[in-house]
This record gives sequence, structure tokens and C-alpha cells, in this order.
Amino acid sequence: MPMSNESLSTTAYPPMFAQSMGPNTIVRLGVGVVIRDERGWVLLEQRSDCGWWGMPGGRLEVGESITQTAVREVKEETGLDVEIIRLIGIYSEPQERIVTYPDTIDGVQLIDAVVEGHILSGTLTCSHESFDVRFFSPHALPEELIPPSRIPLRDALLGDYAQVR
Repeated sequence: MPMSNESLSTTAYPPMFAQSMGPNTIVRLGVGVVIRDERGWVLLEQRSDCGWWGMPGGRLEVGESITQTAVREVKEETGLDVEIIRLIGIYSEPQERIVTYPDTIDGVQLIDAVVEGHILSGTLTCSHESFDVRFFSPHALPEELIPPSRIPLRDALLGDYAQVR
């Protein structure tokens, strides 16, 4: 097993991850992308909005497919061109998926389609949305991993695909 459940079950949360919903909580569909290099190491970005690490990804825009969103977000956030090779899962459990952004009062419940991407080309670069982007050994993932990335990364690293959680 590449990673322990302990490394993904920490109860710490960055401040933007609320633990409750309000009457005006909205639901947003997003896409997360698991990308591995030739060593099997996982690409993570240190987010500029909270300083914690997570998978590349973002919000699905009107007129886009999940695949188009995944390819666009990876390019914008990492400089890499990828092809999507498989579905890791659909993640919607409210626990660890309620986020408060500056433009929301009662937060957003994230529903994420998480896919795996294979690197085709590009040069790894950091965008304005991140402090850093780098590959991590599956045995040494950062402790400050944003909650919505924890279970999908575990599923991907265990080869437990096509999950609905």
C-alpha cells in the first residue's frame, strides 16, 4: 500500500474548509486530476488561497465536458498538457467538501469528478493560483493536504477506480 490511511485522515482543516452548511450553500461541480510521473510520484500544487496542497483541478465551466475541464485546468495550473486516461471517482460526501470562498457567505459543497491524467508534453510551471507545484512520493505526501484531495488520492494510489463516494 503506497500510503497509510493516517496520512489522509488528519482532522486538521485549513480555515476555508467549513464544517457546516448555511441556508444559501450552493453546489459546484469540479474536476480533480491525479497525475503521476514515470516514478509513480504524484503531482500536487500548494494552493495560494490556503497554503495547503491538493490535486490540480477546478470548476467546470458552462459548455465544457469533464475531460475538457481537466485538460484546461492542468494546463493553466501546471503548464502540462495531459490526456485523460481513466475515471478515479465521483466524490460528493459533504464531510470535508464544504468550502467557504470570499464570494460565498454560506459556502459551497464541492462535487468532484476525479480523473487520472497522463503527461503528454509541457514544462512544469507554477501559476498565480499556486505557491508551488511538485511531485511527491506516494509514501511522503504532505500532511497539509486539502480535505477534498485525501480520499481520491488514496483511491488512485490503491488502484481503486470508478468510486462513487
